Parts: sequence; C-alpha cells; structure tokens
Amino acid sequence: MQLIIRSKTTEAEDIVSLELAAPDGSALPAFTAGAHIDLSLGKGLVRSYSLVNDPAERHRYVVAVNRDPASRGGSRHVHEALRAGQALEVSAPRNHFPLVEDAPHVVLIAGGIGITPLLCMIRRLNALGRAWTLHYSARTRAKAAYLGVLRELAEPCGRLDFHVVDECGGRLPDLAALVGASPAGAHLYCCGPVPMLHAFEEAASLRPPGTVHVEYFSAQQDAALAGGFEVVLARSGRSLRIQPGASILDALLADGLDVGHACKEGVCGACQTRVLEGTPDHRDSYLSPREKSAGDAIMLCCSGCTSEKLVLDL
Repeated sequence: MQLIIRSKTTEAEDIVSLELAAPDGSALPAFTAGAHIDLSLGKGLVRSYSLVNDPAERHRYVVAVNRDPASRGGSRHVHEALRAGQALEVSAPRNHFPLVEDAPHVVLIAGGIGITPLLCMIRRLNALGRAWTLHYSARTRAKAAYLGVLRELAEPCGRLDFHVVDECGGRLPDLAALVGASPAGAHLYCCGPVPMLHAFEEAASLRPPGTVHVEYFSAQQDAALAGGFEVVLARSGRSLRIQPGASILDALLADGLDVGHACKEGVCGACQTRVLEGTPDHRDSYLSPREKSAGDAIMLCCSGCTSEKLVLDL
C-alpha cells in the first residue's frame, strides 16, 4: 500500500511515532493486537515495526521507532529523513505475537521500545474488559514512551508497575520475581532487549506450555553464512550454489529473484519459505522450537543448511 505520513510525533527521548493513513482516507486492512507492518524506506531497506494503536481503528496505523545507536539504517532513516506528508510503501499487517483474548489474566513485561506491541494489547484488553498487569522498565524516565497514556489505560482494568533503571542504582527488574508472582493460569508476554528476553524465558520455563509469549526485535544468534550447499527452487527448476559469506536470501536476490523480506535478522517472518527437502540450520527468532524440529520451513535471511541440498517451494 502507498500510505501518507499524517504526522510524526516525539513520544520520548529518541523515540518518534508515525501516523500512517490512506491518501483518500479509506479504511486500511484490519489488524489484531501484537501485529506489525513493514515499511519500505528506499534503496532496498525494509523494516518491521509493531502497531501501537487500537486494533478497532481502521483509518490509520501508528508505529513508534527508537533511534538505535547500532542502526543499520532503518531507525536512523525514520528519525532523520521522514516527514509528515511523505508517501511510504507499507505492507499489510502480520502477526506472530498474537494476544490470547480469553486468558483469565494477562501479565505484560516491557523493556524500552518493547512497549510498542504490548500497548496495542492493552488497548484490546481494555476493550474486552480483561484484567492485565504491566511491568514496564526504561533506562531513564525521559526514554519511557507512552507513560502518560499507559497510566490512563490502567484505570479501567489494569495495573502499571513502572521501573526506572537509573533511578534504582542501575538495578534491572527482577524477572524471576515478576514471573513467580504472576497468577496461575495467566498468559505472560515479554518484549524488549535480547538479554531481557533470555532472562524472561529462563524464569518462565516451568510455566504451562502455550502461556509464555515473546517477541524479539533483533537477532539472537549470528546468521548461517558458511555456504557450501545447493539450493533448488522446486517450482522453477532453477538451482544455485550458496557461497561462503552469503545468506540464502542474498544469493536469491543476487540471482534476480523477487523474494519477500524485511528485517534480514530472522525476527519478522517475511521471508519464511516452505522446505521440501533438506535439513535447515535454523538461526531465526521467529519459528517455535516445534516448528524448527519439523524442518519444513526456513527463514531465508539468516538460516542455512546442514545437508548437501535444500529444496525450496519457490
């Protein structure tokens, strides 16, 4: 879709939001809490950002973007180059971090910009009249986006626990304690920096299956770039050799194939492709352990192959 940036707003230190709408004001494709969209930022740069606005809204999408000091170009471009009135190519929403809407209680744990998908979930939980608890931490108070909004949203159904790391002598939230204090049967959601997510998953490892949910914004491990195997495209009959230093996605794009992709870190799911033969070397943060064990899907941007040949449904 070609959408217009209706407004660009500073939400906190180094965090801006973009409000996107159709040029003619028409309704946009519906989305569910936890969904994200891909923004095409030019020169092949595509980045995924969580939607923060109410899923009931059909007239706009709102995303918030943190200026990442280690930016590979996406967040820097959003902060420095984008302006209200510009047009952007935007994907339809996708959701691999969905909210379980009938959970008896929902516990949300956010670190920094990880608040974005959880804010959307909170709006939906309030609409449903469902109880929720949010544990929100930020390095400094100035970097806490949407804090005032969250305090207002907590009045009907929720409880907000706000933790400022620099005001606590650098002490991080005690995730083991937060998880341990969560009600039995509650669904737990966590989004934030990779170390936080790892600590959360360890703390929640004994919770009932299917009640623990995480979303990664960056890669957990290095991409598989050893190469040395053949990729066969089953639909076209084409094949190519993956050379050392290149991902499967790199090789396909260099060979002229138009392959959907966005983050290039294995977190967004845009390049997920069905595997017909071969053994993937999974390096993504998108597929579940069960899906990885099945071996019938791969993220082309970061995963490789441990067999001599990989046959893809392309």
